[in-house]
Amino acid sequence: MVGKRKLKKWAELETYEHVIQPPFEEVYKKDFYLKGKWASTYFKNDHPVIIELGCGKGEYTIGLARRFRNKNFIGIDIKGARMWKGAKIAKEEELNNVAFIRTRIELINSFFGRNEVDEIWLTFPDPQIKKKRNKKRLTGSRFLNSYKQFLRSGGSIHLKTDNTILYNATLDLIKANNLSILQSSEDLYAEPDLDSVLAIQTFYEKQYREQECPIKYIRFHLDRDGPIKES
Repeated sequence: MVGKRKLKKWAELETYEHVIQPPFEEVYKKDFYLKGKWASTYFKNDHPVIIELGCGKGEYTIGLARRFRNKNFIGIDIKGARMWKGAKIAKEEELNNVAFIRTRIELINSFFGRNEVDEIWLTFPDPQIKKKRNKKRLTGSRFLNSYKQFLRSGGSIHLKTDNTILYNATLDLIKANNLSILQSSEDLYAEPDLDSVLAIQTFYEKQYREQECPIKYIRFHLDRDGPIKES
């Protein structure tokens, strides 16, 4: 049974113009009408487009949008009740460089065109550690090949995680495919001169830090011809 609070949040999301919730049948194996046109048609500018996949409550999307008003940010998640918090903050603060899409990440290629996205943020995704080649891992070959279809040449992927297995598996895949690592850390908050962008914390990150779990970070390019293959 769905709780009253969740139903209230879903209803409120329906009133937010900056929250896009297309029906499944509208984007399954079909292009969403804003594909390739997010900056020009939706945001009405020519600024870079940056996305957060599995954005949860939208803390990172909001934190980035506050710092970079000359860039466009889109948080993507299937959980509307979680997304509600970030969407509400964006409305209250009148952040006109923020949008949220409620959809499955498996459908991401229906939303973005070639070279449309400048950066991808993956903040504490499910590590999917039960199987080495798990197709649901957001840094696995299946998803990296999807990202290649819309991440611009020279665009970056950021991963923040508390999970050592996910961190090492991602590094192994990057190295096996000769991708460029721009930055990596096994303990981000122990690094000197930590960039304020990397110090933005999600709800889960705050919990992990309270438990004294080292936060790991990788930033890399998908600079490879041909498909990404499992290590």
